Amino acid sequence: MQSKREKVLVTGADGFIGSHLVEALLSAGYDVRALSQYNSFNYWGWLEGIEHPGLEVVTGDVRDPNLCREIVNGCTTVYHLAALIAIPYSYIAPDSYVDTNIKGTLNICQACRDAGVSRLVVTSTSEVYGTARYVPIDEKHPKQPQSPYSATKIGADAIALSFHNAFSLPVVIARPFNTYGPRQSARAIIPSIISQIASGKREIMVGDLTPTRDFNYVADTAAGFIALG
Repeated sequence: MQSKREKVLVTGADGFIGSHLVEALLSAGYDVRALSQYNSFNYWGWLEGIEHPGLEVVTGDVRDPNLCREIVNGCTTVYHLAALIAIPYSYIAPDSYVDTNIKGTLNICQACRDAGVSRLVVTSTSEVYGTARYVPIDEKHPKQPQSPYSATKIGADAIALSFHNAFSLPVVIARPFNTYGPRQSARAIIPSIISQIASGKREIMVGDLTPTRDFNYVADTAAGFIALG
């Protein structure tokens, strides 16, 4: 029997935050179409093992505008999390970051405009601010493209907001800061500390002690996304 529940789209659903958002949306009663980046292994990343009758997993790439039009069709709200995120790799392959982060966001915006979605939530990053000139950082803080990655995320934000200003697309920018929790990369500070403790180290290595951070648990970040949607 065809479900009559509201259907939403999550791009980047196979990632850390995306997979938690998918689970939170399913728990809240939504039908979820989840985009996982295509690979030859047909591996769905952190979506592997999530089984729910309201979950539809689609493999593909936001760089393809035709795919974006197809996956947006029938969805009332779109959560756009798909991006290349590794800062070091952006120095090696900046062109790939432009294609995925800027052009991919453009493709999603165009698809959402054509489909008449009720809300598009575009995921930004604290990296758009670069090294903080003052703390706490607020939305008046200047943007500082300190890496090709951060430059492409600044560009993606601008593309999304231009669609709101030029075409009245219902867009909201979500800019999570320092999300932590299960499935996070072991390179991040909290998993690194946990891993060192678990391995029996008596002295914990954390690098530079001067930065300050406000950490947000991933379930709270997912709840924030749903509220924005």
